[in-house]
Amino acid sequence: MNQAKILVVDDDTEIARAIEKLLKKEGYDVLIAYNGLEALDMISTEVIHLIILDVMMPKLDGLSTTMKVREKKNIPIIILSAKSEDTDKVLGLSMGADDYVTKPFSPPELMARVKSQLRRYFQLGNFSNVAPEQLIEIGGLKLDLEGMQLYVDGEPVKLTAKEIKIMEFLMTHAGIVFSADRIYESVWNETPYAAENTVMVHIRRIREKIEINPKEPKYLKVVWGIGYKIEKF
Repeated sequence: MNQAKILVVDDDTEIARAIEKLLKKEGYDVLIAYNGLEALDMISTEVIHLIILDVMMPKLDGLSTTMKVREKKNIPIIILSAKSEDTDKVLGLSMGADDYVTKPFSPPELMARVKSQLRRYFQLGNFSNVAPEQLIEIGGLKLDLEGMQLYVDGEPVKLTAKEIKIMEFLMTHAGIVFSADRIYESVWNETPYAAENTVMVHIRRIREKIEINPKEPKYLKVVWGIGYKIEKF
């Protein structure tokens, strides 16, 4: 879960950088936008797993940004605001925010809320914004083809573009064993030539990322002398 990508949106550079530092210390990938319009542009081009969003911003305020995001995405949103009245919190939550933190905030509290929202988002399999044909599920594996993101038991795993393509090919044909040449031909779109080593290296890297014990894999299996497959559940 700590490989999630978080978008911080705040027109106060010092606050944005302070939050970025906190998040990166926990291992998260972080993007920064300084107003709502910048945030919407990033959301349209990046795979974002959580948004930390200030209310008072130029060009497009936080509440309006929240409403725009909710038209297309179910990304968790934590609102940051100097307004601490209950009516302000109720307004923010009614606009579609998932949580509301008042400034000045406690760093441990903010991190706890970030982890809670990400845990809920991934463990509940919140993929309702992904078209069914763009999502492949095998056991605890979920591959979002639109976002080019693999999840293992609800947690995002960083794979290269080629590794994603290998997983797409094998997951689409779960239970079927494919030779290294056949995988290479499909993923690289080239005539296979001495492809065994190239495919083997990629398979090994994928297993190190998705398996609890790569030596005793649950998902990505080697059928000695024949090839590779994703186990069918």
